[in-house]
Formats: sequence, C-alpha cells, structure tokens
Amino acid sequence: MSTLTRTNSSEPHNTVAASQAIFTAEDIQQLLPHRYPFALVDRIIEYVPGERAVGIKNVTFNEPQFQGHFPGRSIMPGVFIVEAMAQVGGVVLTQLPEVEGGLFMFAGIDKVRFRRQVVPGDQLVMSAELLCVKRRRFGKMQARAEVDGQLAAEGELMFSLVD
Repeated sequence: MSTLTRTNSSEPHNTVAASQAIFTAEDIQQLLPHRYPFALVDRIIEYVPGERAVGIKNVTFNEPQFQGHFPGRSIMPGVFIVEAMAQVGGVVLTQLPEVEGGLFMFAGIDKVRFRRQVVPGDQLVMSAELLCVKRRRFGKMQARAEVDGQLAAEGELMFSLVD
C-alpha cells in the first residue's frame, strides 16, 4: 500500500514533514470508499503517519440532509459529525503499513458528546488520534470536531477491519 503524502506543490514527496502533509479530496477518495453524499472530509490538513490526522469539512447549505434537518433551521446531524470524524480516522487507519486491504467499519462509539451546533457556513475541523490497534483488526481513536476553535463534538471511535 502506498502512502499518499503531498505538500502544497503539485509533486508528491515521500519524506515531507508530517505537519506539511496535505491529502486532497482526490487523495481521500483513493483511500476511503465514501462518495457523495457521504464523503464528509474535504481535505486533510495535518497528518502524522500511524498517529493522527486533522481534516476539514466545509458545511454548505446545498447538502441534502439540510432539506429535512431542519426546515427553516439547518443543523448538521450529530451522526454526520461522528461519521466525518470517523472518516478522518479512516485516513490514519488505511495508511498503517501492517493493515492492507479490507474495509474499516464502526465497531463501537463511546463517550460521544455534542457541545455546539454545526450549521451551513461553518468549517468543521476534525482530529482523530490513534489510541491503539489490536491484532491488526481493531482500532480505537480519540476524535474531536471544532468550529472556530469551539468544541462541537468529541468521543472515542472503535473500528473493525472486515475483508
């Protein structure tokens, strides 16, 4: 499995410092199976291999969930926020050298709390830090989502590798 690590230049670099790494939407699509309307990460702005990633989601009024959640008062559903955090975590998990092939799926969600509403026009900044990997099949991450430096959601996410 190759590691996709890019800087702001158009050339890929394999030895770039982690704080400079950027995964574009196209890079993310090569790593994760999610597609519209469930591709919920626009860019990875920070990546430390095997440890953590920080991604962004630009929340727009044009997204289909806002037609019904809620008419006249659009609020991003909490399950979408959790899914977006999980997708940032998925970028970390899919790049682990000891884990090749298969698909990571939710195995559990613990201690998730929502602290602030997320609405169209917000930029959701999500971080996912790998806490542990067991038997190369299970992963646990601590995830956070913020808007304008304010905590929107946080919790522990567990993943299982399925063939």
